[in-house]
Amino acid sequence: MALTPQERSKNMSAVRSKNTSPEIKVRKELHRRGLRFRLHKKQLPGNPDITLSKFKLVIFVHGCFWHQHQGCKRATVPATNQEFWQRKFLANKNRDELVQQMLKDAGWNVAIVWECETKSPEKLYTKLDQIFSSLQLDNKTQCSQTTRLKKFT
Repeated sequence: MALTPQERSKNMSAVRSKNTSPEIKVRKELHRRGLRFRLHKKQLPGNPDITLSKFKLVIFVHGCFWHQHQGCKRATVPATNQEFWQRKFLANKNRDELVQQMLKDAGWNVAIVWECETKSPEKLYTKLDQIFSSLQLDNKTQCSQTTRLKKFT
């Protein structure tokens, strides 16, 4: 059943771009691990959701719907006005790729955490562990951060 234009407008006006539930979950887990970060750093391309300058790392927390997470059940296209949505999603994808490339060219490590990866704590722990294990840390930083990056149970 398709929504009326008024219902669709009401739904869309409730969508936030900052401080979303998935973003807050990621921030809480990073904080729990003893890491400190900056939010929505305007000096960087794309205003990354989370910036960890010590690791030269930015994290984007993407909604599966808005950024069309490949293979995710949340990456649907609304039944009404499909041409508009296809253009919207393509523009989002192109912008994401451009911003990520600009950040990489500037020497930043870029990580994406998808909304669906925040649904269970175990998935989120695993994702963050993967992000930090993929970083090429020098020995000094690696040694000083080893205990901080451990999962606390």
